[in-house]
Amino acid sequence: MLETERLIIRKLTMDDLPWLIETRSDPQMHRYLGGLEKQNPDAVTKRMGFYLECYEKFGFGQSAMVWKETGDRIGCSGLQPLENTGEIEVGYSVIPSFWQRGIGYECAFAWLEYGFDKCGLERIVAVADEENTGSWRIMEKCGMKFEGIQTHYGMPVVFYAVSREEFNQIRSRS
Repeated sequence: MLETERLIIRKLTMDDLPWLIETRSDPQMHRYLGGLEKQNPDAVTKRMGFYLECYEKFGFGQSAMVWKETGDRIGCSGLQPLENTGEIEVGYSVIPSFWQRGIGYECAFAWLEYGFDKCGLERIVAVADEENTGSWRIMEKCGMKFEGIQTHYGMPVVFYAVSREEFNQIRSRS
């Protein structure tokens, strides 16, 4: 479990599946997550299996973000393998009523710290739909650098990365 100033970030469980399916069925949410093709109940259920498998294999995975003030789940974030690349990606999604509050940055930064400090990772990547400027601005604010357009999850995405050394330099200036 991770904790930030405003969030408790905890492991997903199968009890979270109905909430995850409902959340990802929202057009504003699935717009940048591959649409309904990738965010329908069957696809989300299958993806949940991947998230739980990540915990077993790596000790981390996508996690529920809980707003401390109310105890409500407001999104997901975490570290996970990026498809078959051998790289570890940081990812985050926040329900629309919590957009524009800095939550994406707060959770992404916490996961980068966790990945480098607790897991000993040397490099962490992130991808986002090309049109999701809010997401790639979060990546840049976290010190990640644009490395180009790639295809992941069956769609073109912006690809960002940061090394442990680069992140430590950014963190030392904060």
